[in-house]
Amino acid sequence: MKFIDTHSHLYSKQFNDDRSQVVKDAINNGIHKILLPNISSKHTKGMNNLCQEFPKNCFPMMGLHPCDVKEKNCAAELKHVQEELKKGKYIAVGEIGIDLYWDKSTLEIQKEAFIAQIKIAKKLQLPIVIHVRDSFKEVIKIVEKLNDTNLRGVFHCFTLGYKEAQRIINLTDFYLGIGGVITFKNSGLDKTIRQINLKNIILETDSPYLAPTPYRGKRNESKNLAIIANKLAEIYECSVEEIAKITTENATSLFKI
Repeated sequence: MKFIDTHSHLYSKQFNDDRSQVVKDAINNGIHKILLPNISSKHTKGMNNLCQEFPKNCFPMMGLHPCDVKEKNCAAELKHVQEELKKGKYIAVGEIGIDLYWDKSTLEIQKEAFIAQIKIAKKLQLPIVIHVRDSFKEVIKIVEKLNDTNLRGVFHCFTLGYKEAQRIINLTDFYLGIGGVITFKNSGLDKTIRQINLKNIILETDSPYLAPTPYRGKRNESKNLAIIANKLAEIYECSVEEIAKITTENATSLFKI
């Protein structure tokens, strides 16, 4: 039984003391591949170092996170993204998108950076990994407008309702990234997921964030993907093996790994 954690920031400072062991623990718990979305240029080296240490298990993405989109450095950061993607070693353009939880004042420049990175992904025929926080209306409008046969991806950390899920599924080649929130008692996400075919879902942890119950509030790790899978097996009334099989097939198809 093998899983793919499609979204994990194991290169972040929260893992400075035990990073290698955290990866090994994940592998020992059946998570044989861990996909690493980038945040900004300051994280690129650490992310790539981890992928070099575990070349069969860790796979890098390249992108500028919306929370790191600032007017003074946006052009330089996008140039960094383009230059890195030319190297051809990245499996996706991400983490990109729009975040209106932390700073609404940068909406327009966030849109510009998002659109620019979508266009890069389409040109390179790479999937996109989308960050959506308090911004589904803005994000889906852009993605629907730019969507064509060259665009595919995942709405990372999906926590919304059936109507929003259906708009994503209607894009044809997009998935819902499901993580620890599915285990939260009052999230209501389980009610939405019951209405969604498993073929539209991939698994993620978003480590070190959003640890599933019973570790909520603590540092998340990729090994906790097994808890998320068990919750989905409960929701779908199927075996964990079936969850592993289908979500791994979905992730493999999307990221071509």
